[in-house]
Amino acid sequence: MVNWQAAFEGADWFHWTGITPAVSRGAAEACREGAQVARRMGLTVSCDLNFRAKLWTWGQSAGEVMTELVALCDVAIGNEEDADKVFGIKAPKADVSAGKVEADSYRHVCRALVERFPNLKTVAITLRGSRSASHNTWSGVMLHRGELYAAPQYDIIPIVDRVGGGDAFAGGLIHGLRKYASEPEQALRFAVAASCLKHSIVGDVNAVTAAEVERLMAGDASGRVSR
Repeated sequence: MVNWQAAFEGADWFHWTGITPAVSRGAAEACREGAQVARRMGLTVSCDLNFRAKLWTWGQSAGEVMTELVALCDVAIGNEEDADKVFGIKAPKADVSAGKVEADSYRHVCRALVERFPNLKTVAITLRGSRSASHNTWSGVMLHRGELYAAPQYDIIPIVDRVGGGDAFAGGLIHGLRKYASEPEQALRFAVAASCLKHSIVGDVNAVTAAEVERLMAGDASGRVSR
């Protein structure tokens, strides 16, 4: 149905989300085909694990389908629950509901994913601590080529809209890994700052500029208007 060779002409990155193969068998097969062609053409392949239990109704489990798909990836992105719900990989001593999501607890998750999927060069996990409906902590951890990096933690209060926060992180990380290719910690910091800002925007689109993200990365959380 898709001429992937033509679709990837001039491209160097293919990103897919776990919501796509959850929709139907056909969508899962198309996603797998796209990832296979992307790898053959030398593109970087990334995925957001994005587990949605209510979508997996067409006959196969998320674990069965996602195992084959994630094996084709160079980069995997998830939140504090995705690896557990899809692959049964849990972070020790983590309690999201109590706001306890220390980066060091997720070192195990990152390493376990790389051990299971040897093609993965990068695994990034968003860390959300839920102190209340309107007050979350937000950070991230990333294992990149064997080195573990942790981003600063932000206190987000009050939350305007958290929908799209994970997508903002994924987009920020892809941008960061491209812009800061030799500085993986900066790539992670960019992703966390970008998704932190998304929590202040109504809707699911992160309508901020790269310069605004970089100002937050540099420590400017004043909210002052730049004229």
